[in-house]
Amino acid sequence: MPHRKSLCGLDLDKKWLIYELETHRVHFTIKEIILKNFCRKKSMTSDDQNIQKVRKLPLQYDIALLFPVLFLVGIGIVMVYSASSTLALKKFGTSYYFLKKQSIFALLGIVALVVSYHIPYRTFRSLTYPLLILTFIFLIAILVSGFGYSAGGATRWFRVEGFTFQPSELARFALVIYLAYSMNKKKDRIKEFKVGFLPHILLLGMFTVLIILQPDFGSVVILGAITWIMLFIGGVRISYLLGSLAVATPIVYYLMVSADYRIERLICFLNPWQYSADKGYQIVHSLLAFGTGGIWGTGIGGGYQKLFYLPEPHTDFIFSVIGEELGLLGVLIILGFYTLILWRGVSIARNSKDVFGSLVAIGLTTAMGLQVCINMGVALGLLPTKGLTLPFLSYGGTSLLINMVSIGLLMNIGASKRMPKNKS
Repeated sequence: MPHRKSLCGLDLDKKWLIYELETHRVHFTIKEIILKNFCRKKSMTSDDQNIQKVRKLPLQYDIALLFPVLFLVGIGIVMVYSASSTLALKKFGTSYYFLKKQSIFALLGIVALVVSYHIPYRTFRSLTYPLLILTFIFLIAILVSGFGYSAGGATRWFRVEGFTFQPSELARFALVIYLAYSMNKKKDRIKEFKVGFLPHILLLGMFTVLIILQPDFGSVVILGAITWIMLFIGGVRISYLLGSLAVATPIVYYLMVSADYRIERLICFLNPWQYSADKGYQIVHSLLAFGTGGIWGTGIGGGYQKLFYLPEPHTDFIFSVIGEELGLLGVLIILGFYTLILWRGVSIARNSKDVFGSLVAIGLTTAMGLQVCINMGVALGLLPTKGLTLPFLSYGGTSLLINMVSIGLLMNIGASKRMPKNKS
């Protein structure tokens, strides 16, 4: 048996092959190619080898996160139709108007989820400032151009050629990406006031001014809460955060008392039954819907409060329609699926391999969680009335698309735990 030679990890058992490669000039380039490729393979870093292994792995969706989202989207389509059919028939001449649009939004949302899942989440670091610029363009455009669309006394939508878009939803997503990118970049100096705290609060302030002019007080509250929570988790000094609360309190108080309709909402919230025929009719009929539903509900399509009693039954108060038609059992099932989504979001944030991914995950999860809590709190009379949709359930294309993109991004971050840790 010929003796074994080893060249940069390449074992050659046939002695004549070594001889041919070394003595014949015509084969010398072949030798160089073989040795170069195999030396490169052996000298590859463990990170490179791990990346190649991951690329060969089949795609694996996070079923514990994906299933409840798709279930809620499906139930949302059904409940949007149930809640809006009478309203759509009167206003548009067909009971399927909102059903068709929500079905299209759902299909586009699923596509957006799949696409965002296949985009490495670290790619969003390079999209941070383009997202911010685009968001500011939309927020300014609805205030100073003819593209702003008003409804319910507020100009919150950008409309052109029949296309309607709510920039505050994009602002929520862009803010999360920016905070995660900035805090990851400044993590070594996150404790410094001028580096870790001030720039993030200034951006929040810019968003606040543009959104409060619409006006949309509820979105401002959510943006502020997201910023505070992400800064807290990111390691900003607690003294700065407590100081920001002290500064924000009088500002929030002024915003509340400076508008008569906000004062009226607060008064009605404290005693809705006293104003049941006037300003408190929204909360009253919402509570009546839950009371009528009981444990088992009246059945899908069997509710009464949606019949021009409950305002915006397919958007802001769809949870009330669910409570009436699906009962306490249906409400508990919905709550269970939301809890599962939020639990997975927190788990993904905890298990992420880098700071950026962890902060993005906790920011997106916080945004969805706050929106769920505020919408349900309003419907149950636990919070003053706010115009916020219920994620995945309420009618609305912008909210559904942004939330589906967020879920896809969360799943991508969760899948990245198989990847080597990114030290950048």
